[in-house]
Amino acid sequence: MNLILSPVHEAQKNSKTVMDLISKSASGPTVLMVVGVNGAGKTTSIGKITAQLASLNQKVLVAAGDTFRAAAGGQLKVWTDRANEKSSESLVEIFWPENTTDPAAVAFDAVSKAKAKNFDYVILDTAGRLHTQSNLMDELKKVKRVMTKVIPEAPHETWIVLDANSGQNALNQAVEFNKALEISGVVLTKMDGTAKGGVALGVVDQLQKPIKLIGIGEKIGDLRIFNQVEYVQSILGKN
Repeated sequence: MNLILSPVHEAQKNSKTVMDLISKSASGPTVLMVVGVNGAGKTTSIGKITAQLASLNQKVLVAAGDTFRAAAGGQLKVWTDRANEKSSESLVEIFWPENTTDPAAVAFDAVSKAKAKNFDYVILDTAGRLHTQSNLMDELKKVKRVMTKVIPEAPHETWIVLDANSGQNALNQAVEFNKALEISGVVLTKMDGTAKGGVALGVVDQLQKPIKLIGIGEKIGDLRIFNQVEYVQSILGKN
């Protein structure tokens, strides 16, 4: 297990905060694109990441790029409000334009606004979709592409959110999303369940992509940096 995990996680072994896990933009806001299937915990994870960045005095624009699900923007708003409670000032803003149904337009406008208003980060939520829906995967490619018109190297990170209890299905999702988008990291949610998140090994082994964060509960602080030593010990039942 260590032979699989160590080389891929070497770069983040000394990471103390979520900021340490994200490749910083050379100039302008750093853009993090978050993808995955419905129900994996995307919106919740974005809320938790945003709260951690806000607690480090980072100005964050959260873009509601899930234009398919009516409740998605509302859910995101609840989490961004919670994130603001964690910072000394209101550092978090949601970008949720009315009557915009094109997720690529939301992404383009959000990155443009963040650049103009000197935000530190843009976190882009995307509609949950099955990795087998090729038309929707093509749409994600377009979303990723349009951001480069504002910031050429955007998005600086593309993270997939996977449910730790999904097993082989989660691995299949990661493989297909990576083919379409070249993901740079994984957020593994629901690690507080009975499953030990064995899918982490499969994802790292097959994709050579690091597990960045793990979700261990519903509270806003329940998102931790992946620690491979603790993970291996938990798999072996040593803690």
